[in-house]
Amino acid sequence: MRQILQVLLLLGALPAMAHAQETNGTIQESEWVAYKERFVAENGRVIDDANGRISHSEGQGYGLLLALLANDRADFARISTFTNTRLLLRDDGLAVWKWDPDAEPHVSDPNNASDGDLLIAYALARAGTQWNDARFTDAARQIATALADEAIFEQNDRLMLRPGVVGFGADDRPDGPVVNLSYWVFEAFPVLAELVPAVDWNALGRGGLDLAREAGFGARKLPSDWISIADEVQPAEGFPAEFSYNAVRIPLYLMRAGLDDTALLRRFREGIAGANGGLALVDVRSGEVKEELMDAGYRIIPALADCVLDGTPLPAELKQFAPTAYYPSTLHLLGLSYAREEQQQCL
Repeated sequence: MRQILQVLLLLGALPAMAHAQETNGTIQESEWVAYKERFVAENGRVIDDANGRISHSEGQGYGLLLALLANDRADFARISTFTNTRLLLRDDGLAVWKWDPDAEPHVSDPNNASDGDLLIAYALARAGTQWNDARFTDAARQIATALADEAIFEQNDRLMLRPGVVGFGADDRPDGPVVNLSYWVFEAFPVLAELVPAVDWNALGRGGLDLAREAGFGARKLPSDWISIADEVQPAEGFPAEFSYNAVRIPLYLMRAGLDDTALLRRFREGIAGANGGLALVDVRSGEVKEELMDAGYRIIPALADCVLDGTPLPAELKQFAPTAYYPSTLHLLGLSYAREEQQQCL
């Protein structure tokens, strides 16, 4: 069945049964307790401790998804309340991306971040199904509809995702539109296709896959975090031409979505391989490794690719979760959850 769903997803024929069965508790209680004690405040604010202790829509979306995967409805509701009251303030139905405890007012940038909106809508939609709560489903539908209205656009016969409503379009930048491939949360699209069928979420997924295949820059054939799709696909101006902290999520998202493109996943695995077993951040033009990330939350991504592609089990130290910083800790739990649900041989 899983292989059939993978093929259907690649072809864009995403059936209603794709997420009809949800697996509860793929994040262990002890792991979730350790995570939330470190990164989730009592009021449901998810704290990015490596970024001035701000909160952002991405973090709230991740927090919701992790609470769901831990099957913790009370914490899900807590995180949802903060998201609703402090971030979902825009007139268009999307979330402001940044909430800063040291700024006054706390919303220091009212622009949205489409990956955050996508993660929030996805987590709410799954929660509505998992806990049979129409309130979550309705909230997810409203955000997904707003995201489609404000951030999905067509470019060169592909549906693309604007990273934010303001600042990335052809009218905003000489090299616009500019996109960020790590904003494509591929596993969300079949869920949102059921929720808001008037929007061709499947085509948006295919557009992201096509772009991922095309945006293989330099000797390591990796995408930059920020990509211009104006005339030709190339690294965007004004940003470092690097495969960096944004883009490290792309292969994880591909695996979690069950996208059976082994050639693309193999290309990512080869490109991100560090000399010491870590995950390489790369200048995509020169191929120079700028930094090698050794945190378990980063190393689990190439290790999972090894498992998916070659059947290599995860190293023992990656099977154990201990929180470090917000971002790699989040990726680590998403990786472990995926292995437990879909890749038991990795364990």
